[in-house]
Amino acid sequence: MLKSLLKGLLVLLLTVTGVQSAFAFYSDMDETHWAYKQIKILSDSGVLVGYPDGSFKPDENVTRAEFASMAIKALGQEHTNIAQPINFNDINVNYWAYDAIQKAVYFDLISNEKDSELFRPEDSVSRAETITIAVNALTTEQISEQKARDILKMYKDYSDVPANFLIPAGKAEILNMITIEPSRKGYLDANRPATRAEVAAILYNMTEQAKLNPNAKLAEAMRKKTGNGYVIDKAYVQGSLGVIPAGSIVPVKLGTVLGSQISVPGDLFIAKAPQNYVTKDKFILIYKDSDIKGQVKIVEPGKLFFRNGVLLLDSNILVTPNDQAVVFKGVSNVENQKSKFMEFIRKIFKGDKVTVLPDSIIYVKLLQPIRVDLTNGWIYEN
Repeated sequence: MLKSLLKGLLVLLLTVTGVQSAFAFYSDMDETHWAYKQIKILSDSGVLVGYPDGSFKPDENVTRAEFASMAIKALGQEHTNIAQPINFNDINVNYWAYDAIQKAVYFDLISNEKDSELFRPEDSVSRAETITIAVNALTTEQISEQKARDILKMYKDYSDVPANFLIPAGKAEILNMITIEPSRKGYLDANRPATRAEVAAILYNMTEQAKLNPNAKLAEAMRKKTGNGYVIDKAYVQGSLGVIPAGSIVPVKLGTVLGSQISVPGDLFIAKAPQNYVTKDKFILIYKDSDIKGQVKIVEPGKLFFRNGVLLLDSNILVTPNDQAVVFKGVSNVENQKSKFMEFIRKIFKGDKVTVLPDSIIYVKLLQPIRVDLTNGWIYEN
């Protein structure tokens, strides 16, 4: 049963990877669309998704719940744990976007002055709301309402801007974050529902600014996590991304009895990372106790005067503390630890039997690189 589940998960992972790649280009838009760049980047990263028919529908509206979910994903905080949720009268824990909405409140993207107010999750999100949330994700200079009015006078409808949107709109204009579809150039359209294309452009601007000046809570969450552990010498860091190159050797702690005399090809095994895998600068790449699953690839029983036992393992899947399951390709040639004298004896007489017990440490050579978000442990598929 476990073997079937493992194979099914591998197929699912490969299928999902293929679907995401296919939907990076949509049937109803091309490079001439004004928001093509932003839509493609956010689609490639999984923030935006298309429809089953392969379209994106850039002119459709977006609900408040959808936008909250998109914003949290764009900021890379979908795996953050929230200790004290806020109560809304019109959503409960079973609502599909409940967690994303809670995180949007926690990170101060959405203001919530009191418990039990309405969130209106199925209402269309307005342009004012999207821009306000984008600005709330940042640390910005304080401006007065008068300065905001002066900044916004360039827009034909600035006199119609709601009072609570004046300052966020002024800050967004200072940061060059206000975008609008070409047919409405020169207008803020604060109260109009934002289209999917406009949402993509606003989210893209938000993420670019958040890399430089996130708000206080996001800054803490986006800090690269450090700790002690097994140092992978050749691992390197690019911004907030950590890379474990192919060919790296990592230790794993087996949770299964395996042996050249008892195992057969196809037998499954489960192991764990015995400690954090870290860079030389102690940035955590893979967290301790992450699960590593795989199967026995080659077995040859040890026979006296004929051959030593052979046990070759393939690792296939890594399951992180984020409950993320990803392809983890590695191979391990398992050997018993022996003294120099016993190594000499076995070379002469052969017949060594390979046995590994639960909690034994073996070493896996990675066959493909692993790319990790160092702020939250999320692994990006290759």
